[in-house]
Amino acid sequence: MIEMRDITKVYPNGVRANREVSFEIKAGEIHALVGENGAGKSTLMKILYGVERPSAGQIYLKGKPVRINTEHEAIALGIGMVFQSFMLVPSFTIAQNVVLGNEPVHGALLDNRAAINATSELAKQYGLVVDPSAIVDSVPVGMRQRVEILKALYRGADVLILDEPTAVLTPQETRELFAAIRQLVKTGKTVIFISHKLREVMEISNRVSVMRDGQMVGTVDTKDATETSLARMMVGREVFQQYDKPPVNRGAAVLQARDLEYVNEAGRQVLRGVSFNAYAGEILGIAGVEGNGQTELVEVLTGLRVAVGGTIKLGDSDITSRSAREVRQAGVAHIPEDRLNNGVALTASIEENLIVDRYSKPPFSRAGFTSLAAMVKNGETMIEQYAIRAPDGALPVGSLSGGNMQKVVVARELSANPQLLIAAQPTRGVDIGATEFMHQQLIQQRTNGVAVLLISADLAEVMALSDRLAVMHNGQIVAIFPDARGLSEEEVGLYMLGVQLQTQAEIEKNW
Repeated sequence: MIEMRDITKVYPNGVRANREVSFEIKAGEIHALVGENGAGKSTLMKILYGVERPSAGQIYLKGKPVRINTEHEAIALGIGMVFQSFMLVPSFTIAQNVVLGNEPVHGALLDNRAAINATSELAKQYGLVVDPSAIVDSVPVGMRQRVEILKALYRGADVLILDEPTAVLTPQETRELFAAIRQLVKTGKTVIFISHKLREVMEISNRVSVMRDGQMVGTVDTKDATETSLARMMVGREVFQQYDKPPVNRGAAVLQARDLEYVNEAGRQVLRGVSFNAYAGEILGIAGVEGNGQTELVEVLTGLRVAVGGTIKLGDSDITSRSAREVRQAGVAHIPEDRLNNGVALTASIEENLIVDRYSKPPFSRAGFTSLAAMVKNGETMIEQYAIRAPDGALPVGSLSGGNMQKVVVARELSANPQLLIAAQPTRGVDIGATEFMHQQLIQQRTNGVAVLLISADLAEVMALSDRLAVMHNGQIVAIFPDARGLSEEEVGLYMLGVQLQTQAEIEKNW
C-alpha cells in the first residue's frame, strides 16, 4: 500500500529526526509503529501526512511515486491522521466537526440534516458510536476520539494513522476503539497504530516496526514478538518492568485530608467528603476510572482549586485555602497530569523551566538580578542527572519530545526536596524507557522518606507501585487497602465501578 524509502529529515537547527528510514505498509493490515519519545516515529508519520516535508527520500503509494507537501494532498491520496491532541471545535456539534471544510450545503447555508445523516451513516458503517447532534465540549474523550476518526473517513481516508490513540482513554473506551479499528480493517481500511503501550500493540497489531534514534531498527510479525523483545529493540537494552521495592519504613502522616468537598463551575459536586492520610516513606496510590474526581482532588490539594468544605493539613500546617505558590513553598511538589498547560512553559528554555519556582532565591538571584551562570550550571546538572535528551539547556522546552518534557518537570519537582510528592498520571504519553525512569524515581523518593501520592488511570501501574491503595468512585473514596500486594485488577475494578464498597469503618481503619 505504502512504501517510504530512505526518508531523512533534518531541521534548520541541525536536529536529524529521521536517518534514511524505510517503512512499508501492506494493504488491510494494522501496523504498529513504536519507539521511545524522540525516536522519530511521529516525524515520519507527519511526513507521510504532509505536515512535514522530507529532506531526502521517496514515498510510493500503490507502487507509484508521490510527493505529499500538504495535508490536503495527503487527504486527496486517501491518507488520514488522528493526532494525540484532538483538533475539534468544542462549541460545534459532532456532525459539524465531521463535515467541517467539506460541508453539505442547502443554498448558501450548511445543510445540518445532511451533515447529521452523513455522520450517522459513517458511524453505523464503521461501528463508531456517536451522537451527531451533541456538542463536542459535552461528550467524553472516547467519543471525541471517534469523531476524529469519522472526520478522516468522511474525507475518504483508506489509510488511517492513529497517533497514541489510547493515551487518554479508559480501559473500556480502549476496548471500544479496538473493536472499531478491527471493523475498519474488515471494510478494507489500513491502520498505522503509534503507541507506547506494548501490551496494546501485542493485542491489536499484525506487524510491528521499531524505531530508535531516528532510524528503523526492524519490523517483526506481532505473533513472533513479545513485550520484552519489543522493549529491548526500542531501548537497546533490557528494560525492567517489575521493580523491587525495599520494605516500607512508614513515618508520620505528612498529608491529612479530611471531608474535602468541591463543586465545579457547572454546579456539580465533584468531591464528596474525601478523607485519607499520606505517610512519609510510602506510596499511596489512588485508582479510579477517569472523571471520578481524581483531577479535581489533585488540584484542590495543590492549590489550583479551592475546596468548598473540609481541611488539608501538611504536617502541622493548615494549607486548605492556600495558593499554589504557598502550597509549593510549604513543601509539596506536583507532577501534573496536563504537563503542557500546567507543567511547563513551552516557549521558555529548559534552563528557565527548571528554576521557574525558585528564580527569586539564591543561587539564582543575587541583588535582585537573575544569575545566568547559576541557571546554566543548574540546567547542565539536571540534564545529566535526569537523562534529559537535549543538546543544549537553552533550547525551548516545546522542542522536546513528550518523555523528555516530562523529565524536565520531574527534575524540577524532585530537586525541590519536597515533603509530599503528588504525581498525577506521571507516565501518560511517555515511552517505555521514560516510564521505567519515572517509576524508579517515585520508588527512590519513597525510599528517601518522602510521602508519595500517585494518581494513575493505568491500573497495572498504580497497583505495581503502591504500598497502600485507595479507590475513587463518583467523587468519593470507596475503599482503602492497607497492602496493595496480592490484589487483583478484577477485584479493584469492582470498586472502581462502584459495584463493591467498603464500609466507612473499614476505610477509616486504613486512613
